[in-house]
Amino acid sequence: MKHWLHAFRLRTLPLAVSSIIVGSALAHAYSGIFEGVAFHPWVFVLALLTSVLLQILSNLANDLGDHQHGTDNAHRVGPKRAVQSGAIAPARMKRAMVIFGLLAFISGCALITTALGLSITTLAFLLLGLGAIGAAVKYTFGSNPYGYAGLGDISVFLFFGIVGVLGTFYLHTNQLFGEAFRPGSTVLLPAIAFGLLSAGVLNVNNMRDIQNDGASGKRTLVVRMGSANARIYHTVLVIGGILCLTAFTWLQHGPWTMWLFLLAIPGFIIHLKRVFAASDPRALDPQLKVLAMGTFLTALLFSLGLILAV
Repeated sequence: MKHWLHAFRLRTLPLAVSSIIVGSALAHAYSGIFEGVAFHPWVFVLALLTSVLLQILSNLANDLGDHQHGTDNAHRVGPKRAVQSGAIAPARMKRAMVIFGLLAFISGCALITTALGLSITTLAFLLLGLGAIGAAVKYTFGSNPYGYAGLGDISVFLFFGIVGVLGTFYLHTNQLFGEAFRPGSTVLLPAIAFGLLSAGVLNVNNMRDIQNDGASGKRTLVVRMGSANARIYHTVLVIGGILCLTAFTWLQHGPWTMWLFLLAIPGFIIHLKRVFAASDPRALDPQLKVLAMGTFLTALLFSLGLILAV
């Protein structure tokens, strides 16, 4: 069982649920302000479950995919993967992927029908859910994985930010263009913020693996731009995320509790300093957890600030 828990990569799960927490908190905060906006507990629970299942599916597919493409080898900096180490056979990993893919589909269907009933919108979200399952699998698994073409950052930004936050908000409220989206209260800014911070986590991972990825033909954005530019890009992602949350909060003219997320800023500053100071890619490995948990903490503080402001 410990090998499967290792393959699930439990440390990635807090980042996966951050957008769900934020999207739900926005729905809860606006439920007492705008007509037709409501928070639904079961939508929150099912959205959390679906996001966790999708993340585990993605982790399993990544484990097997990088093994198949030869990226997981003796030169890889990060922790050994389950298939690479021989702890889990490829055939068993494929079966696990099928199981978690089915579980994510079932959970997603329950989420969509609970939130929307049966309608054209339900069909649109079903297609979006299938796209999320496909994106989770095709990052590094199969022929022509998009992660090997440098498109992982875009996928993470969309699914961990835009789709995660706005999709969750819509499932609670059944609206994307109502009063809650007028200038000064747009939920697009938090969606962009957590998309940028999540892309930053992937960027740290790719900076850590730049040498082995380049040698293995995995043309991540970091491999394409080089280490120096990757650090500048990383700074833009992290600071951009904080600025988006700051802009959103400033436009609200709300109480001081909405600024609670600023408590996480010192951690981001220390993180950026250590990223720039790291001369050995191995020194970047701890920063993966630092930024992932920092993003999760920011999501919690930002959401708590919204709820206390109501």
